[in-house]
Amino acid sequence: MTRRETDRVQISADAWEALYRAQVTVMRRLQRQPEFAELTAREFDVLFNLSRSAEGGMRLNELNEYVLLTQSSLSRMLERLELKGLVHRWQDPQDLRGLRIRLTDSGRAVQVQIAEQFRVHVHELMSAGLDPEEMVILTRLSDRLRQAVSSL
Repeated sequence: MTRRETDRVQISADAWEALYRAQVTVMRRLQRQPEFAELTAREFDVLFNLSRSAEGGMRLNELNEYVLLTQSSLSRMLERLELKGLVHRWQDPQDLRGLRIRLTDSGRAVQVQIAEQFRVHVHELMSAGLDPEEMVILTRLSDRLRQAVSSL
């Protein structure tokens, strides 16, 4: 590897670490909020992603594309969320090996309630370090990176 290639690799590694550390710092602060006393941030993430699905719910493997959990961890979490009455799981009629998941009415109400406060907390934390123009740039860069990596 040439010196220039080594430098570019290091720049990428530094950028990734900065992005990751920023996310960890923000998520740790968000998890301290009272709305996460009964529901973890990861559980909220699952409810959030299910809230964006159609009435027919989402297949387990589709949901797994949006969360940073192994499929077995996600399955166990969904069992817990179902016991809490927040999600409903059923066998996919088009593929009997698969499961579909949707929010229950209670799950939707919890997701909406937490989302309102979550947005306020995210704004408080993000605006502490970035101005609105920088947030637009961060959004654009993050979307571009996600799309590029998804197409690999």
